[in-house]
Amino acid sequence: MTETQSTQPESTAYDVVVLGAGPVGENVADRTRAAGLTTAVVESELVGGECSYWACMPSKALLRPVIARADALRVPGLSRSVQGPLDANAVLARRDSFTSGWKDDGQVRWLEGTGADLYRGQGRLTGPRTVTVTDADGGRRVLTARHAVAVCTGSRARLPDLPGLDGVRPWTSREATSARSAPGRLVVVGGGVVAAEMACAWQALGSRVTVLVRGEGLLNHMEPFAGEMVAEALTEAGAQIRTGTSVKSVTRENGTVLVTTDGGDRIEADEILFATGRAPRTDDIGLETIGLEPGSWLTVDDSLRVTGHDWLYAVGDVNHRALLTHQGKYQARIAGAAIVARAAGEPVQAEDWGAHAATADHTAVPQVVFTDPEAASVGLSLAEAERAGHRVRAVDVDLSSVAGAGLYADGYKGRARMIVDLEEEILRGLTLVGPGVGELIHSATVAVAARVPVARLWHAVPSYPTISEVWLRLLEAYRDA
Repeated sequence: MTETQSTQPESTAYDVVVLGAGPVGENVADRTRAAGLTTAVVESELVGGECSYWACMPSKALLRPVIARADALRVPGLSRSVQGPLDANAVLARRDSFTSGWKDDGQVRWLEGTGADLYRGQGRLTGPRTVTVTDADGGRRVLTARHAVAVCTGSRARLPDLPGLDGVRPWTSREATSARSAPGRLVVVGGGVVAAEMACAWQALGSRVTVLVRGEGLLNHMEPFAGEMVAEALTEAGAQIRTGTSVKSVTRENGTVLVTTDGGDRIEADEILFATGRAPRTDDIGLETIGLEPGSWLTVDDSLRVTGHDWLYAVGDVNHRALLTHQGKYQARIAGAAIVARAAGEPVQAEDWGAHAATADHTAVPQVVFTDPEAASVGLSLAEAERAGHRVRAVDVDLSSVAGAGLYADGYKGRARMIVDLEEEILRGLTLVGPGVGELIHSATVAVAARVPVARLWHAVPSYPTISEVWLRLLEAYRDA
């Protein structure tokens, strides 16, 4: 055997190669394997991805006791029983159980049960339809794809460009969801979902939280009242929220974090969390070998196929359409179906709401912010609808007017806003803020995605006495306006 032959990496051909074994990559593989396409999945970290170990699951496990306690405090007969602080150790132990102790054995068994082959290591494109996997020992294997390569590598926390930040050892969403104990003082930089949820969680678990928001308030992608109500509740819980504030510098001295704001204030903390956006995990996957820019978001059509590359798909966060786990899984189902159809030479149904079009990304994206109170939305806000050129009306209802809300909790505070398209008489969006509203948003998602006429919604009768009766109050308010 010649030297060239001895160093040649082993090559294996598959119908489909998936980069990334998070929820998105798992769902692409599940769809392609169910259709009989041979599929390889490459993962450099834990099978199950960001959502399972550092995002959705651990964060909601931290927040669930916080919200349950807040609900109990509003109900006579329970409130006295939950006056004391949360058992932080028990909360963290339950969080650990939902991450399986940051071990992926169960997820690996599920993936292998689909019939997909798992390759551990860093996968990089090394040309069209070609992925080279480098394992922890430096070994290499070349995987070629007959039909498609799907990039499902997700996103990572984006840190600001501050001198010496690495030496401060700041928290990102990963550290915030996996910390072993509550810091005495925590500064949270940012005003989005991660900032709001982690401020809520750690304040309840014993930290003194200060939130620094560059903009005017929290949750600025939602209706303004959503961020206002969440901020009000955080303040009542003891957190400090400073809006219109940016971090000018940050250092760590003798274990203490020293933050200087653009207004000249100095804040001391034990930890600092930067929740300042996301960046695509595409910087080290070989995009340059196929004429794309490393570290860039990948532009796709509605079948999730990358522009200019008929064999390459970008699914989930990497395409920057909707950075949400459930939306990425939806895209994975669409992309998997499109890959299968094209592999079989069948027509692709790429029209709006077709089997191979992720149309919901544009008009019906739901989201729940698991703070106390919860904030949930789907579709367009009033400002977004107006910017898009729709002639709309906003209909607002105080949730406390609904009998089910009063039964849910004494002193219930909540608000709902429905955005009605006046020309088509359909819903463009709906936002809910209040305890327990996260479980209500799917009904609105169905109405928005299905373009249900307002006249037909009158025939969707909400059960009494539930908070869902807000639908009736909204329709009445629209009729009487």
